[in-house]
Amino acid sequence: MALNDVEQCEEKHVHIHFANKIHQDMPDDDKLYDLAELFKVFGDSTRIKILFALFESEMCVCDIADTLNMTQSAISHQLKVLKQSRLVGNRREGKSIIYFLADDHVRTIINQGITHINE
Repeated sequence: MALNDVEQCEEKHVHIHFANKIHQDMPDDDKLYDLAELFKVFGDSTRIKILFALFESEMCVCDIADTLNMTQSAISHQLKVLKQSRLVGNRREGKSIIYFLADDHVRTIINQGITHINE
């Protein structure tokens, strides 16, 4: 999309009260960087599939791999990324490691995303 394809104001006039409010409320650069990194994690369809599977039920790596028709190695790699991003957690049950969504925020993000694409 060329710059000329974007509608613009006919004359430049800065609405200083909006600019000041946004400047005041804007998170610092470190927080914005962390937010951008979080959204990058959601940019991989395999990770989204894993999150969606965990949205439905807690599962071990074997079950996730079988459900998604992927190797355990591929699933483990993606679970590591999701865990480092604090989107999933895990616990040991005997010889199995059970993965789950880290908290209700992850559930909300997935729900909001699905709602958005279905509109």
